[in-house]
Amino acid sequence: MRIVGVDEAGRGPLAGPVIAAAVYLELWQMKKLISLGLTDSKKLSPKKREKLFQAILDMEVCFRAQAASPTRIDRNNILKATLWAMKRAVISLPLRPDLVIVDGNRPIGLSVCKEKPLPGADSKVPSVAAASVIAKVLRDKVMINLSRVYPGYGFEKHKGYPTSEHYEALKKLGPCQLHRRSFRLV
Repeated sequence: MRIVGVDEAGRGPLAGPVIAAAVYLELWQMKKLISLGLTDSKKLSPKKREKLFQAILDMEVCFRAQAASPTRIDRNNILKATLWAMKRAVISLPLRPDLVIVDGNRPIGLSVCKEKPLPGADSKVPSVAAASVIAKVLRDKVMINLSRVYPGYGFEKHKGYPTSEHYEALKKLGPCQLHRRSFRLV
């Protein structure tokens, strides 16, 4: 049975995309990643996430990722944009899953296979934990790169999350194209 895990990173920030990842793990890949400390990306240090991400690449794990832009987030709302990115990540996989386990309490609307929303799946299901790591590492890299395009906001540090430094930059510079204007605090 092909079980694919799906998770996202970036629902809470004031700026930048939300990124979703869909992951299929072979049994040997799952065992290896667990031995390396695979779990929910929020429980890992940035250094540990990077190490796991590199291991995922080195093992040629089957995954796809999809970003939903700030424009899509503002147009559709963060929940719909997240579900759209998750669905796009799954349907772009080079294999057809039998079951998709989604971190959270909502289905993503797949018609090609069964899906099961599971709150806390990123701590319970290895493929979802791997999706969590991939989405978080990719989103962090995007925000670091975008900090060069939009200097002064501190995106390389806070990655768009609502920190005091970010609020100070917003007061001083105003919102940029990366900001989610539909978010009340922007």
